[in-house]
Amino acid sequence: MAWGVFLGILLGVGLWSLVSLVPRFGRPRLAQRVAPYILDVSAEARAYHGRTTLNPLPVFGSLFSPMIRRLTTVLGYILGGADTLGRQLRQAGSRQGVDEFRTVQVLWALTGSALGLGLVLVSPAAQSLPLVARVLLVVTTGMAGALLRGWLLQRAARARLARMSSELPTILEFLTLSLSAGEGILDALRRVAATSSGELSRELAGVVADVHTGMPLAASLTALARRIQLPALTRFVDQVTGALDRGTPLAEVLRAQAQDARDEAKRDLLEAAGRKEISMMIPLVFLILPLSILFAIFPGLFVLQAGF
Repeated sequence: MAWGVFLGILLGVGLWSLVSLVPRFGRPRLAQRVAPYILDVSAEARAYHGRTTLNPLPVFGSLFSPMIRRLTTVLGYILGGADTLGRQLRQAGSRQGVDEFRTVQVLWALTGSALGLGLVLVSPAAQSLPLVARVLLVVTTGMAGALLRGWLLQRAARARLARMSSELPTILEFLTLSLSAGEGILDALRRVAATSSGELSRELAGVVADVHTGMPLAASLTALARRIQLPALTRFVDQVTGALDRGTPLAEVLRAQAQDARDEAKRDLLEAAGRKEISMMIPLVFLILPLSILFAIFPGLFVLQAGF
């Protein structure tokens, strides 16, 4: 039976591959034909024209894309929070859009449902459950897959924000040194973006690129703060834009901002140590202390058992 299922899957994939060669499925779509002619005026067309596909079976996309879109819409209604999801994608540094990420979540949900269905079909304990319970198990595993993908995105966003927060004091001090040496704020940002590596330096490189395309520096920094929504970075941007508007010397402003960032990092470290205090006691109480007691008592018990 297993070999029959395996060979049947191979036969099905082969037949679907042959069907994918039919002009109805292999012909270019309207968006593919129009995109090369509007690359200079449409960012969506450039992204659509520049992407590559590794899908050897385009018939799958042709047949199942309407169903995937409907499932994506339903999942968006259930989970909601498109603005929050877009912010998390920007904070995580992902180039996916909200719709694309919802599609990935649908695929994760389908994978979880498939695992739940396999568990229902294979496990005798699951087969003994009522039909409603088995259906709920499949639905629950599917929702767990979608929620797991969302949790991984949140974790990636928090980790990236933490790295950017740790990089901010060093970058501020570097900017202060560059400004004290007589460079302008744009030249200092360009130097930091070129000589340093990290998440925040890449974002500053994007700011410099936006300025070179004609966007004002204050507007580009404000867009960066709105996109990342890191409190320390937002304060930095507010102080820089305020100094540019009022003509205040930037070196002193950035030096004070760097000191504030250092102090905030110290406070965060102390708070993290306080939160980890209980978890640090777990190996001490359950591992080190029992071993110490065992080494202290075992020789005496051995001597008593030996009759000395």
